Amino acid sequence: MNHGDTIAAIATATGRGAVGIVRVSGPQSAFIANQMLGCLPTPRHATLLTFRDAAGTPLDEGLALWFPAPHSYTGEDVLELQGHGGAIVLQQVLERALALGARLARPGEFSERAFLNGRFDLAAAEAVADLIDASSTAAARAALRSLQGEFSSQLASLVASLTELRVYVEAAIDFPDEELDLLADGAIAERLSRLQLRITVLGNTARQGVLLRDGVSVVIAGRPNVGKSSLFNRLAERDVAIVTDIAGTTRDVLRQSIQLDGLPVTVVDTAGLRRTEDTVEREGVRRAYAEVAQADRILLVVDDTCGVGAEEQDILAELPEALVRTSLTVVRNKADLSGRPVGLADGPLGPEVTISAVSGAGLTALSAHLKAVVGFSTPEAGEFSARRRHLVALQQATTHIDTAIDTLATRALELLAEELRLAQERIGEITGAVTSDDLLGQIFSGFCIGK
Repeated sequence: MNHGDTIAAIATATGRGAVGIVRVSGPQSAFIANQMLGCLPTPRHATLLTFRDAAGTPLDEGLALWFPAPHSYTGEDVLELQGHGGAIVLQQVLERALALGARLARPGEFSERAFLNGRFDLAAAEAVADLIDASSTAAARAALRSLQGEFSSQLASLVASLTELRVYVEAAIDFPDEELDLLADGAIAERLSRLQLRITVLGNTARQGVLLRDGVSVVIAGRPNVGKSSLFNRLAERDVAIVTDIAGTTRDVLRQSIQLDGLPVTVVDTAGLRRTEDTVEREGVRRAYAEVAQADRILLVVDDTCGVGAEEQDILAELPEALVRTSLTVVRNKADLSGRPVGLADGPLGPEVTISAVSGAGLTALSAHLKAVVGFSTPEAGEFSARRRHLVALQQATTHIDTAIDTLATRALELLAEELRLAQERIGEITGAVTSDDLLGQIFSGFCIGK
């Protein structure tokens, strides 16, 4: 990666708008500003200027902002040109910057340079994209907390504790004659246990952040005419799916994004699962099974006046056993006809929630159950946004601490020191203290161009 050149991109969304921004970062930014604007604007002051092409012909008129290094988003010289939001106008301004020596920025390259220049760590850099992509108010707030350093500060505290412990252990290895008996008073064991607990607590909080960021996928499945589309409409709070007494009405996959107390949920309605000779319906059934296989949670809707019958057993036989065991909730619909009390109960296939999609009775219990089974508590519990790679790194760090505790009993201090070093490396992967170009490329490629 070449970070010594100058990059440029349109930083506003594609399409027509009132304002459009072209952002430039790198050592040629001052030259580009002088050539396009005829001057270098006063640092950090918005200046109304004309943006000109090579012949001096005006391209646009707008605000120019100049941020000299290191006091800029990227830590480099940065020029921002805020003009009118027409696609042609913005493209002309960008092409002029490119002609003056900049190159087109890759997705996320401005944020990548900010990370590499020490403006923020990798966890905060990822929070930039999470804030932009937030699908709920709670997710946006959690991303902002990460961007402001909530997650990073807790990780830094863990690293400091690990470093202090490593120094103590390695001192005992290097100076055995000083008779530093680490095991005599149980201090090391106690500190390892505290570290283990802190990482576990942090992992639980991060898991809430992952749920806020990624949300969950809930697929409504079952045989025809059990009320799947009625339940889908209830959860969506509007008539999205067509509801009729005719079996096989739903033939394609319908999706709706909803929120359960801040938890983003994608609800998927599917075709009734049955054997059929109808070519179109058969394709709908195939798609339904494909959606079920990818779901975080499966709601198997049954007609409570009939119960779980042979057709439901045929559906379950088509699904992987592990998926049925860990991800299935039976929804007993039509409680208004069966007379069964609504709410959550244990059943032979696992949790069951009795509802009436017609009246909405039992929907509160269903929502509470969905939040519980995915491990979501409240939006406040997600103090910061996090990603699945963060959870993996924290789990690996916990494993190394577990091994360190086991190693303590053997008095093999060299092995103990190595496990502590590996635990610190895993945590360092989250903040970017330990990283690779491949990881950076993977992370920043998911950003917007111009960010």
